[in-house]
Amino acid sequence: MSKCEQCIVKQFNSLKSLTKEELVRISGCKTSKTIKKGEVIFEEGDIVNGVFCIKDGICKLSKLSANGKDQIVKLVVKGDLLGQRSLVTEETANLSAVALNDMEVCFIPKSEIISDLSKNANFSMDVLKDMANDLRQADDIIVNMAQKSVRQRLAETLVYLYESFGTNPDKTLSVILSREDYANIVGTAVESAIRVLSQFKKQGLISTSGKKIKIENLEGLKRVE
Repeated sequence: MSKCEQCIVKQFNSLKSLTKEELVRISGCKTSKTIKKGEVIFEEGDIVNGVFCIKDGICKLSKLSANGKDQIVKLVVKGDLLGQRSLVTEETANLSAVALNDMEVCFIPKSEIISDLSKNANFSMDVLKDMANDLRQADDIIVNMAQKSVRQRLAETLVYLYESFGTNPDKTLSVILSREDYANIVGTAVESAIRVLSQFKKQGLISTSGKKIKIENLEGLKRVE
């Protein structure tokens, strides 16, 4: 089990603002675990009571609508903290978190880190910045849903996955999502997502092999209207 003060992952989140002494203390109480692809980390309504530091892997955060449809609002990746809202509120989880591939995470109990929020101003500020960034992303999602077509939203999702996570040796996107996941990200029916992906394929923008997608014309995807 790696020690927090020696872990390079902390440089990508608010834990970087903790002192060595604070990190040593947290390291002594954290729990490390492997989460398998498809496994639920927490669900809407759960009491999280701490934060998950993502050491490896990707998970999706989604919200279940009144009609039973999932809306994926964010992909959480290596270096991110999951559950920071639980540090400043007693509310239950507003979203569900599910692993998209095998993950390595560390769980830090709220009881062990809450005092650092009041004692370490830099840490508190970084937590607030992360939460503000989440709000900005939520604003962007609302605007995109209202003003952009399904084609634009799906094209932007493919570009985001390509630029943020890269590709496999065979040049396919390293993040493999189901057609339902794509539909839930852009906020449309699965049938519509499949139809738009087929259009992109016919236009030479992408090629597919099962669930795998290869970007054939990145600039073309960026110009989709």
